[in-house]
Amino acid sequence: MKIDTQDYNDVTVVELQGELDADFTELLRNTITGVVERRRRGIVIDLNAVGFIDSKGLELLLWVRDYCNQNKSQLRLAGLDENCEKILEVTRLETEFERYGELTEAVKSFA
Repeated sequence: MKIDTQDYNDVTVVELQGELDADFTELLRNTITGVVERRRRGIVIDLNAVGFIDSKGLELLLWVRDYCNQNKSQLRLAGLDENCEKILEVTRLETEFERYGELTEAVKSFA
């Protein structure tokens, strides 16, 4: 997995590429912790280039949601493909995250 971050005013986009699985949860956790420590108002996780999320990846997304809430930062997910949407649906997590089809929509939602 590859992770890039980019700031847009007080929102940080965390772009993921690859599979969100157990192998990369520590890397993403460290990235999110660093972003939140910078007191960013919002975080958008861009999942446009992610085709699979395993159980550890789902646990991590729930951790990110809770960590953001505890630190007064807001989380949005953007660009989930059909497979990832289905994974959220099957696990009944689709209502746990504010999701947007496009990255620009997610970033603009903080305005």
